[in-house]
Amino acid sequence: MNKISCIICAFNEEPRIGAVLNALKEHPLLDEVIVVDDGSTDGTKKIIEQNEWIRLISHPKNLGKSAAMCTGILNSKNDLLLFLDADLKDISAEDVTALAMPVLENKSDVSISTRKNSLLIYKILGFDFFSGERIISKKYLIDHIEEIGKLPGYAIETYINTIIVDNKLRVAIVYLKNVIHTMKAEKVGLWKGINLEIKMALELVKYSSLMGILKQNYKLLKLRVD
Repeated sequence: MNKISCIICAFNEEPRIGAVLNALKEHPLLDEVIVVDDGSTDGTKKIIEQNEWIRLISHPKNLGKSAAMCTGILNSKNDLLLFLDADLKDISAEDVTALAMPVLENKSDVSISTRKNSLLIYKILGFDFFSGERIISKKYLIDHIEEIGKLPGYAIETYINTIIVDNKLRVAIVYLKNVIHTMKAEKVGLWKGINLEIKMALELVKYSSLMGILKQNYKLLKLRVD
């Protein structure tokens, strides 16, 4: 069975990252867990350091999610990469297994989650195109590592989606019925959170126009396998 490297990018996730790490500890399908601490100024690094089984890589300053993902990818030792957000709630070892098995059993080339609090439109479509929980082979990413490192942080999933479409990879959608992605308003307060959500939306549209995103999502849906 193929070995999996799990990569988590974290920035100021002290209250949340411990729960994610608990779901990964001694997981039989994971060969290594890499956490890239992207210049956190809270106690995130201290939480990570309490877990000796984790490979911790620290950025001295915040470089953004895309740069942190590049660091994780370049330091991973396996071809299969599992990406998880550091701010998930109620994720379990069973959720990790559910994400991994379609790829490990060669039923798909990529696995992407739909979460409990994914937007309603994504639940209707059955596909959360911007989910950070996904498994993909490093061989599809490594040739694009320079471009990935230069991306705005909010565009990384869209960029990976482009790679999936260009390579016509089979996509499995895994519904994680209990997993919640922490909203920015909960992290930094209502108004600052709203501003960050707007910034994210504007970055996405600037990076790949609204029409471009819609076309990409349509192509991804056609690559979905049951």
